[in-house]
Amino acid sequence: MRIIAGTAGRIAIKVPPAVTRPTTDFVRQAVFSILGERVGAARVLDLYAGSGALGLEALSRGAKSCTFVEEHRQAVKVIAENLTKARLEGGHAVKSEVAPFLKRDAGSYDLIFADPPYWKYHGDKDHITELLQSGLLPPRLAAGGWLIVEVSSHKTSPVADEFSLVARREYGNSAILIYAKSLDS
Repeated sequence: MRIIAGTAGRIAIKVPPAVTRPTTDFVRQAVFSILGERVGAARVLDLYAGSGALGLEALSRGAKSCTFVEEHRQAVKVIAENLTKARLEGGHAVKSEVAPFLKRDAGSYDLIFADPPYWKYHGDKDHITELLQSGLLPPRLAAGGWLIVEVSSHKTSPVADEFSLVARREYGNSAILIYAKSLDS
């Protein structure tokens, strides 16, 4: 894996063993093509960060800051190593589960990435639906901000009263969902 573009473009990044499905270069390129100029000077939150590929890409493309939230200790260490190797400033990795982090965080973010383990089988935890319906995200998303979610292309787009689906794009087995705050919330 590598950072695709920006100041750290083409730099290879490590993927921690705990991460079984990092966002592919192709999907990341597509996401950042959609985001375009929204990335410049953005405050970014990368939930379920894994290797940090999405947040690293954002920093490389001019984001002001990125907070990486990951529950696996080894992954947090790898994110820190990737930040150092890529010489990217403004990144901070936090070892935490997502819900407890969101409960104690007071930040406001222009872009929030969420790429949890996919819901595959009946009985699996559906991280995205749970996250969208928790009420924890709206206070963290700045006015005009976007929530960018990666799910299996076989999954329908989850809904929540506080969010409106702006776009859904499918790339092989992955689907990218872009949400904005609903006008009512």
